Amino acid sequence: MGVFVFLPLVLPLSAWPVARLAETRLHPRTATRLLTAVAVVMAGCSTLCLALLMVAGTAQLPGNPLPDGWSDPEVRAAVPHDEVAGRAAIPALAVVAAACARTLWRHRRVTRRARRVLAGVPGSTVAVLPDSTPYAYALPGSRGGGRIVVTTALLAGLAPAERRALFAHERAHLTARHHRHLLAAHLAARANPFLRPLRTAVVYTAERWADEEAARAVGDRRTVARAIGKAALLSPRTPVPTVAALAATGPVPRRVAALLGPAPTARTWPSAFTSVGLAAWGAAAGALVSAMSSANSAVTLFLILHAATPL
Repeated sequence: MGVFVFLPLVLPLSAWPVARLAETRLHPRTATRLLTAVAVVMAGCSTLCLALLMVAGTAQLPGNPLPDGWSDPEVRAAVPHDEVAGRAAIPALAVVAAACARTLWRHRRVTRRARRVLAGVPGSTVAVLPDSTPYAYALPGSRGGGRIVVTTALLAGLAPAERRALFAHERAHLTARHHRHLLAAHLAARANPFLRPLRTAVVYTAERWADEEAARAVGDRRTVARAIGKAALLSPRTPVPTVAALAATGPVPRRVAALLGPAPTARTWPSAFTSVGLAAWGAAAGALVSAMSSANSAVTLFLILHAATPL
């Protein structure tokens, strides 16, 4: 396997430039999809390589369930750095599995609790809660639907046009299924800490995507900007723990500034002769190399251990 098994662990660094540039140079829809895809591929490849290192490095540990032929010295010589890296991969993979499991558990727990609380609230698509705490969020449904949750305190602080902008923003979250992008980015960052900048960027671009959809629906970018600013001032925090499926407002001043400017140009892929284009191609190349390296390592380890396994 050689050095190829270690590449996917550090190649997420190649996506840092696009994580920053995509926030301002790409359409939010394109940026969200691109960053999510890169994060998922790189996280999957790095996790696979951790598993391969663990298998290669634990063949000689007492009580392991692997065949005896896998601990042959010639087999060990064909898998470099197996003892140190392989044994270190055991706790690393355990931490990754625990962190991802905790994120999924928290996601389901908070979402189910919110659904139970709203079970008796009238309204199939919008739930208005008589609460003195101003907040709003989009709660995804179990079968592709969802509800917009908003309190009377927040509605009272917004003008009619700003309320329409708020509902359009939250409806965009549900329509585009942004909670899936956000959950995938959170899991990727748990799998590999080098992917945290991508998670932060996806949180922002998903909000910007909903902002632009709301501006298109309302027809006035300044109204959406005012609604976002007022909602942020009225509701500095949400009353319940939030996960990717619920509320994550992102940097509000940057969102307002973007809405006060011209609408972004929708492009499927940036030009390679721009800085963001070079960064996007670099991230795509990093994801491709990660996939090729992990595939090469998996095939190599399989062939080595298959040859060492007695018939």
